[in-house]
Amino acid sequence: MTETLAQQAIARWDVNATAVELVAERENRVYRVTTPDAVYALRHHRGGYRTDAELRSELAWMDALDGAGLSLSRPISGADGAHLQVLEGAQFDLLTWLPGHQMGAYGTPLDLDDPEGTFYRLGQAMARMHGASDAWTPPQGFTRPAWDAEGLIGETPLWGRFWENPTLTAEQKALLERFRAKAATALAEGQHDFGLIHADLLRENILIDGNDLHLIDFDDSGHGFRLFELATTIFRIREEGNAETLQAALIDGYQSERAINITHLPLFIALRACTYVGWIVTRMELQNAQERNRQHINKATQVVANWLNSGGTHV
Repeated sequence: MTETLAQQAIARWDVNATAVELVAERENRVYRVTTPDAVYALRHHRGGYRTDAELRSELAWMDALDGAGLSLSRPISGADGAHLQVLEGAQFDLLTWLPGHQMGAYGTPLDLDDPEGTFYRLGQAMARMHGASDAWTPPQGFTRPAWDAEGLIGETPLWGRFWENPTLTAEQKALLERFRAKAATALAEGQHDFGLIHADLLRENILIDGNDLHLIDFDDSGHGFRLFELATTIFRIREEGNAETLQAALIDGYQSERAINITHLPLFIALRACTYVGWIVTRMELQNAQERNRQHINKATQVVANWLNSGGTHV
């Protein structure tokens, strides 16, 4: 059924598709579309995750970033001029296919030819993306999720009430509730760089093509703290043997393009850790979900405890 719908969807674009092949099924289904002249990625979005308006906004931002020289998939307009096409309630878009291979996979140690150089270039790419976003005027009706204080630790966080994960012990729950209160104060008191962010620059969402890095999967992009962008990448490399070197390279690369105050980076690493404790609750159908849930809780409680015990200076 979904393959048939994808075949129907591609007809909305002026491309002569000779093959439509399912190649990935995570948050979205992604199809490789082959034509005589080019290859594209057709995305079938997870139902109910984003509104049509949110997806149109995501695609408008991606189009603007492409125009600013960022290396990412470029949205292709359909025959009617719209990037987003909706069939029987299903949301589709078509993007240029990018060369290269994923930086890595979840749960697998990084294996890079030039780890420090790669993370330096990633930091540069982040900074350029933030700079280009600040220089861009979004169109009327632009709407994306907000990774602000409400979206992270409010009553209805974007990825769920992490402190109410049903598998938490009483002690873990109390720890996360204490952190939530302290974090609220820290966010309110600080002067934090805020604007459009990708919000999910994990190793799975970065393609390496020689010395070039391509950014993919803007599903969770929105308005947010720029330190949260850095923290997302840093949190997921903490168990690498050279984590400190990679973190330093990432920050140096960023600051070579754009200034940022990293004083409160530990807070945002702790905030990022907590989001996964909420995220997994609605995804327990995933492979190894029980183990991933346990890992998310253990990592988050460790990072949070260190931040609280240090007075908010490190994780």
